[in-house]
Amino acid sequence: MTSSRSLSPLPSQPTDTPWPTSDWPEAPPSGDVDSANLNRLLDLAFNDPAPEVMGETHAFLAVQGGRIVSERYWREYTASDTYPSWSEAKSITHALIGILTREGLIDVHAPADVPEWQGANDPRRHITLDQLLRMSSGLKFAEDYVDAGVSDVIEMLFGGGKDDVAGFAANFPLVHEPGSAWSYASGTSNIVARCAARALGRSGDDFRSWMFRELFAPIGVQSALPKFDAQGTFIGSSFCYATARDFARFGLLYMRDGVWDGQRILPKGWVDYARTPTNTPPTEPLGYGAHWWLGMCGPGSFSANGYQGQYTVLVPELDLILVRHGNSMDEQGDEVRRWLAKVADCFR
Repeated sequence: MTSSRSLSPLPSQPTDTPWPTSDWPEAPPSGDVDSANLNRLLDLAFNDPAPEVMGETHAFLAVQGGRIVSERYWREYTASDTYPSWSEAKSITHALIGILTREGLIDVHAPADVPEWQGANDPRRHITLDQLLRMSSGLKFAEDYVDAGVSDVIEMLFGGGKDDVAGFAANFPLVHEPGSAWSYASGTSNIVARCAARALGRSGDDFRSWMFRELFAPIGVQSALPKFDAQGTFIGSSFCYATARDFARFGLLYMRDGVWDGQRILPKGWVDYARTPTNTPPTEPLGYGAHWWLGMCGPGSFSANGYQGQYTVLVPELDLILVRHGNSMDEQGDEVRRWLAKVADCFR
């Protein structure tokens, strides 16, 4: 594990730039930006018909220095439309756990509060929230988005587990010792989301109200549409719609070390915790921290990534946030990630 001392410094909000709690400040890209190449990349992504190699790009915006410097939408899509998060919701779940940590209601290094694991001889009772957030719980779970016959995530979200997503995920057995192996699993995030509700003592509409009061409202996010299952658990693996501009606000909160206009939303060190690497297998092309991905747009970058090409990417060295929403299949994902890396390079 890397010490926070080796992480890229997080930039402060420029003193002459207002916080986008109400409206986003806008500016043209600075003279240091390769605008010609940036426009070529945007023209490629927003071509109609969409380029076969990367699929449809519905929304894109770039924020640098706290200001929107580039923004584009495809066909009938607009800045007021909400876009699916898919697994970007996992990073929102990380923020919720951070707020509970700030309030002293949760200890991520303690065993997770999961009723299904409390038997005296149940080895799962030792799994910590930290291991869950780092996708290192050791639980069995098949993360497959295509084959419903073998996919636990499809069964959880749309099949027999949809009314109790956390209970469904919590009933899987261990296949590795907790903390010994990394395996990306959406079920993990729903267990974490239920732990948040249990720590707070609220679920359903009460939990939603708390999300808005503690996270969304202070940073000006008004469009968020978090979804809940029949048990009142936030489906923190997959479902929180928002506008591209509001995803950028969420990204800016993390770029500013969890502080918004003088108010500390996330506890000190929480963003560094998110981007401190977890041991991942050599076959995983990206790094992983705690419910955030690492390295997509160069060393030091970290991102909230979602199915079908939903991304909020933070590049601290450039004080740059890139948001992309679209409809890209798995086989197009590598090209979308390469495209985002090329976009980031335009700002170097």
